[in-house]
Amino acid sequence: MALGYKIMIVEDDQTITEVLGRQLERWGYTVCVPGDFSQIDREFLKEKPDLVLMDISLPYYDGYHWCEEIRRISLTPIIFISSAGEDMNQVMALHMGADDFIAKPFSMEVITAKIQAVLRRAYAFGGDKNVLRAGGAVLNLTEAALTFGGKRTELSKNEFKILQVLMEHPDSPVSRDVLIERLWETESFIDDNTLTVNINRLRRKLAEVGLSGFIKTRKGLGYLVEEER
Repeated sequence: MALGYKIMIVEDDQTITEVLGRQLERWGYTVCVPGDFSQIDREFLKEKPDLVLMDISLPYYDGYHWCEEIRRISLTPIIFISSAGEDMNQVMALHMGADDFIAKPFSMEVITAKIQAVLRRAYAFGGDKNVLRAGGAVLNLTEAALTFGGKRTELSKNEFKILQVLMEHPDSPVSRDVLIERLWETESFIDDNTLTVNINRLRRKLAEVGLSGFIKTRKGLGYLVEEER
């Protein structure tokens, strides 16, 4: 059973979109398609799908770009569907955060089975695609807020990004260079002290809700949060 999942089809070939849409609706899924290919991220936020089928070749920006943009705001599963099925395209898609890759032409049986498998992995245990959890803390990705022990704290843009990166990789140190790249997304020189200031400010805010020591320093490696405290 499809259990009412909504699937967004980001594909500019209308024939493929219509055929896919009809098949998925037969299986009980709700289907939506973007009305503006230059604003896929906004369409995503408006529709709030449970899974995205993404082509690589699209008007304005390619599927890799939109996959990366969606990953900045959500962990919603993304499956690439593309005639560009070479290994490097598949590697690139997975590197950008996709959950699977299906090469065209594909059979409806294969794509339906892949969708079911990805949805099962993502939601079978009642997981919420819009939150990250670690050490008893819950980070809401849509509201940029952290909850712990019944206390909630609002986060600034930089504080939210720091926690998002660390909680996406619990128990694994994240280097300062990676954090700087995610925070400022520029190759311009950023004073290393600026990151330290942001980390310290975030640590003080976390301490106020009972999360002293939540962000740990690993000398020479970076920062981490632990999945279990």
